[in-house]
Amino acid sequence: MEARRRTPHARPGVTSGRIVAWARHHVPTQESIRRNRLLRPVAHLILRPSLWRLNRRSVPRAAAVGVGCTVLFPVAHMPLSALASVPARANVPLAVAITIPGTFVFGPIWVAAHYLGRWILRVDREVPGHPIAVNAHAIAATAHAHDEVLGWWARGGGHHVVPTIVGLLVLAPVLSAAAYGLAALAWRWRVGRRWRARSGARTAAR
Repeated sequence: MEARRRTPHARPGVTSGRIVAWARHHVPTQESIRRNRLLRPVAHLILRPSLWRLNRRSVPRAAAVGVGCTVLFPVAHMPLSALASVPARANVPLAVAITIPGTFVFGPIWVAAHYLGRWILRVDREVPGHPIAVNAHAIAATAHAHDEVLGWWARGGGHHVVPTIVGLLVLAPVLSAAAYGLAALAWRWRVGRRWRARSGARTAAR
């Protein structure tokens, strides 16, 4: 009898298991922060116990910090989110974990920011004084005075960079505020669910 060929099937949970393993590898631990060359000088600040606790304040703040760093920084958003968690008093591991998908989504975010910035600058041309454009040109002139390459980049490199920057500066606070609100609601829902479960268990025990 001929042996039947086995059709390879994806094992359930293999993909999700790999994602979880990859995330755990990239989310910092206290030991990895102590060993990190860049973070070592400020490790004593990042390793404060209060920044590693999950509570109703640190969780929404971590969501806001993580989303903000994901939007603004295409690279190094993980260490930057860890640093930003210190003044924001956000949960460090959660803030860094939220930036992990940023590696895959920052491209679409920047494209959206570019078109948003172009629209904002188009509206700005209708405003007396053109405040946004004037400030953008002032930044470009200051950058050019310090470095020619930086000045070209700040001037827009063919009118591409300035609209993107304007769009990012609008998207970052808006998306961070949305992330803060959603995380706060999720935390309240989680706490409420636990209280309801405890109350149900006490009632059933009577």
